[in-house]
Amino acid sequence: MIQELEDTITALSTPPGSGALGIIRLSGNQAIEIADKIFAGKPLHLQASHSLHFGRIVRRLPAPQAENTDTESQEAIDEAVVSLFRAPHSYTGEDVVEISCHGSPYVLQTVLDLCVASGARPARAGEFTQRAFLNGRLDLTQAEAVADLIAAESKAAQQTALHQLRGGFSADLKTMREELIRFSALIELELDFSQEDVHFADRGQLLNLLDRLEQSAQKLIDSFRLGNAMKNGVSVAIIGAPNAGKSTLLNALINEDRAIVSDIAGTTRDTIEERINIGDIQFRFIDTAGLREDSGDVIEQQGMARSRQKVEEADIILCLQDCTQAEDAGFKKLQEWLQSFSKPHFLLFTKSDLLLTPVSIPNQALLMSAHTGEGLELLKEYLLSSVTTGRVQAGDTIITNTRHLAALQKIAASVREIRRGLNDGLPGDLLASDIRLALFHIGELTGAVQVDRDILGAIFGSFCIGK
Repeated sequence: MIQELEDTITALSTPPGSGALGIIRLSGNQAIEIADKIFAGKPLHLQASHSLHFGRIVRRLPAPQAENTDTESQEAIDEAVVSLFRAPHSYTGEDVVEISCHGSPYVLQTVLDLCVASGARPARAGEFTQRAFLNGRLDLTQAEAVADLIAAESKAAQQTALHQLRGGFSADLKTMREELIRFSALIELELDFSQEDVHFADRGQLLNLLDRLEQSAQKLIDSFRLGNAMKNGVSVAIIGAPNAGKSTLLNALINEDRAIVSDIAGTTRDTIEERINIGDIQFRFIDTAGLREDSGDVIEQQGMARSRQKVEEADIILCLQDCTQAEDAGFKKLQEWLQSFSKPHFLLFTKSDLLLTPVSIPNQALLMSAHTGEGLELLKEYLLSSVTTGRVQAGDTIITNTRHLAALQKIAASVREIRRGLNDGLPGDLLASDIRLALFHIGELTGAVQVDRDILGAIFGSFCIGK
């Protein structure tokens, strides 16, 4: 690992393919030296940090041997702007050079090859951000927020990741850690005076602190459901009997003819998934095959099996019934099945535009028409309310990562263990041991303690190569 950190790494930091611009990044002790070898312009090693320089990217060719001279000729590759960032004031904490070229795949690959030929090594996935973490520019939660920000597909996901990247989550953890360390130091001091039976740490204040810490940890744990929805989107299964209006509803929600609609029962044979943002939250709507008991079609039966699987995996279920048709035994069985799930589900009575006479519907059900739009906005409000308001308030810390959730659960359990020890009159050395365990779990979150290399590999391996 130490030897690898001494390497200078390079990668394309913009998406591959043709574009107006592409950026190639170098990071490491030799970044500026390598860039100087391929840049025809001002000598970069003489320039100030945080400066931009225009010039040409060139391949330096030895002069023909017949001329018997040490001079070199140059083959121009592209015109470029080079950004220079000197250590430690860069993203990685090392010398960083970013080369902005035209976005030709051939040009970008040629420049990358020149960087490697001049002494750089191709970067691994996430290696730039991993170096930022190892060099103390980011803690581990902030580094993970970089990946979340890149992948954000909704305003809520973007705001949550940005808040975490700016240190919102880290600040909460830092407060927990500092208060625990202060009490741990006092209890450790008591051990030096164990023969004199003195107490430097006020047990009452420690109990109050433990209450606050557990409440803080539990609040973050409780935020995971919303955070996970913001990050990955809320999956919504649309189910019902054939011709209940499932595909029509999906088309109305996304305002596009995505699913085939017909009067023929069993038209939808497989699941169709579409994503849209409602408020600040991304929802993944899944149109499923119609559910009925009497189908003899093998393909339709396979589609219904997939529908049931999607219902079990979904966060929310929309159960549709054609309001122009009488409720049958199949619909009642469907309702009973939904009651077995501990997840939000809504009954939607569709095709209200075809009603000739008023119809009564169950409480908490929604009468709607995908054709006229009746009930559509109210349905969106229901969906948002099922994952709270769908708004991220300034200053809120919301966790989106299962690693964070697991660590916070360990922190909460450790805090409860410390409180149990206090109530049972546990001696100071055992209390100090429990406090150190809680501090260790906080350190696991931020990377303040040594984190297993496999864990780091899993975290940074999910990044794109150039980040």
